[in-house]
Amino acid sequence: MAFLTFDGVGIAAMAAAVPSHVIKNYEYTEFFPREEVKQVVDKIGIFERRFADANTCSSDLCFAAAEKLIEDNQIDRSEIDLLVFISQTPDYRMPATSILLQDRLHLEKTCMAFDISLGCAAFSYGLSVIYGLMQTGHIRKALLLDGETRSKVYSTKDRKTAFLFGDAGVAALIERNEKYGKSFFSIHSDGSLGDLIKIEGGGYRHPSSLETLKERVVDEYGNIRNDEQGTMRGGDVFSFVIMNIPKDIKQTIAKANTTLDQIDYIVFHQANDFMNNHISKKLRLPKEKVPSTIAKYGNTSSVSVPLTIVSELKDELEGNKNLLLSAFGVGMSWSTSIVPFVDCKISEIVEV
Repeated sequence: MAFLTFDGVGIAAMAAAVPSHVIKNYEYTEFFPREEVKQVVDKIGIFERRFADANTCSSDLCFAAAEKLIEDNQIDRSEIDLLVFISQTPDYRMPATSILLQDRLHLEKTCMAFDISLGCAAFSYGLSVIYGLMQTGHIRKALLLDGETRSKVYSTKDRKTAFLFGDAGVAALIERNEKYGKSFFSIHSDGSLGDLIKIEGGGYRHPSSLETLKERVVDEYGNIRNDEQGTMRGGDVFSFVIMNIPKDIKQTIAKANTTLDQIDYIVFHQANDFMNNHISKKLRLPKEKVPSTIAKYGNTSSVSVPLTIVSELKDELEGNKNLLLSAFGVGMSWSTSIVPFVDCKISEIVEV
């Protein structure tokens, strides 16, 4: 098991950016009957989402969030020694988007920058990488930029995914300070389940072609997509989550020598309302401890955990707070982390 413990590293400030274009799911009826749309939306609990326009990428959302973070906290850009960009919707196949953001944000050329390509569990993965690097003692400040434009990779004609995904970007400033105390990360992967959430075409195993871009009916329900749009076996994902996530949370709590009662907030990946309610009931979590943004932002993949913190806990993180972060998704990969927040400064959400 990859169970990691860090000491004296934490998140000092956070900011987020979302597209200004609001999608109202009840009105998303171009390809589906209105009654069917209502049934789907009521079940998943996603009523609004944000869609980036054709010219806006994940990096643009992260750039807006990072600029807000730097401005609000009067950060000296020369002190940022590390930039990590998390996304599965980067600007280009090459170069790495993190390198472009280093220049765009006017950071020093001595700043280390790299990308992490991972799905919904990636925020905790990214935190663990940065925390580990910062414990070397040679990195003063780090930026974790997490952005997705998932609206661009799922078919609007496939009812299995058409109502789920939205776009957003988040920036987190990470620093070394003894006040943060210990953080705990439980991180897992199972590539045998890689087909559960997947884009088959457009990579180097199945390169882009006229065939991969051709729309086709893919099942008996009349769903339509091409091979370069995402697929998800929702029932299998649900079974995976119910089998693995509550167990991992309990194991992480035990290894950290704490209890759920001592956790101030539990922030889940915002997959859908039905799934998260099921986990909460199974763990007997009080509703006031489980913030949610599913209804207004939908599933923003790896951004959903930090976006929920920025959106719902802006005025709740004064003093010392313990947060448990739980996420799962593409891979399959999943993570549980217990992260202390000490007087974390949260900016207002920016619209792009």
